[in-house]
Amino acid sequence: MEVVLLRHGKVDYPPIKIVSSSEFKRWVDAYNSNELDSDVLPANHALEMAQSANFVVCSDLPRSIESARYLDISAISLTSSLFQEAGLPIRVWNFPRLSVRIWAIFFRIAWLFGFSQDSESFVETKERAKKAASILIEQANKYERVLFIGHGIINRLIAKELRVLGWKGPKVPARKYWDYGVYQKKHNEYKYE
Repeated sequence: MEVVLLRHGKVDYPPIKIVSSSEFKRWVDAYNSNELDSDVLPANHALEMAQSANFVVCSDLPRSIESARYLDISAISLTSSLFQEAGLPIRVWNFPRLSVRIWAIFFRIAWLFGFSQDSESFVETKERAKKAASILIEQANKYERVLFIGHGIINRLIAKELRVLGWKGPKVPARKYWDYGVYQKKHNEYKYE
């Protein structure tokens, strides 16, 4: 059985500039709704991996679904908000003004330490990743090779859960756009709890 965790394509995101945190919130909303950058296409190995999948899962975010089209996937088997990227809590301030990259790092670190204003907490996201991993395993039992077109953090949390359950694969599935990690387990090795 195989579960492939692939990171979506590069988003054609709004320009990176110096903003307040309230402007950063609008920037994140724009990022979440923007289309993919058509100049950054998947490599042949990603296309081949996608074509070999028997069951394809996407989050309900546009960048995940659009990535399936870029990978020439004719039908998505399952789309669900359960597979969305980990939310980013944002506290709205008019000062200071920072780069959107600095705001993203700041709020993600705050999230890791328990800050979750208007967002799912780190603990809740880990629980959601466990449920997502369970669904991917269930489908791998039926369809042998499952592809999840996901996101940076949720892919890492799902990978961690797969490894806890005895699946063999990389510690970090993919850092780059269109990159992936393959997790394998023999049917008779499945760990029941």
